Amino acid sequence: MRIQEQIKQDLKQAMKDKNEEKKNTLRIVIGEFGRAEAKDLSDDEVVKIIKKLIKSEQESLAHAGKSTDSRYIQILESYLPQMASDDEIRQWIADNIDFSNYKNKMQAMRDIMAHFGAGADGNQVKKILQSF
Repeated sequence: MRIQEQIKQDLKQAMKDKNEEKKNTLRIVIGEFGRAEAKDLSDDEVVKIIKKLIKSEQESLAHAGKSTDSRYIQILESYLPQMASDDEIRQWIADNIDFSNYKNKMQAMRDIMAHFGAGADGNQVKKILQSF
C-alpha cells in the first residue's frame, strides 16, 4: 500500500478511535497533499512533504526554546521509510560502485541516491563517500 493511501486510512481509524492528536496531524498532512499539483502522489513526493513538515516543526520548537521531540513529529516519522544504516550504504557502495567510472567520488552520489531514494539522507551518503 502506498503511503498516501495509508495516511488516509489511518485518518479514518483515528477518527473512529477518537485519537485527536493523530487525527489533527494527519489532517495537516492531507492538507499539504492538496497543495501539490497532482492528486495522486508517489511515495517519494509524500516523503518529501512529511520531511518538510517535520523540519518546519523542529525549527518552530527550537525557535521557541522547546524540546524538538514532540508527538506530532513522532506521528509524522512513523510514515517515513526505514533509513538505511551507514553499514548498509557502505556495503552497497563497495559492491556496486566503481570509482574509476567517475572523475571524482562525489559524482557517484547521484547513482547511490537513485538506488536508496528516500531511504538514505544525502548528507549521510556524502559523509560516507568522503570516508572512502
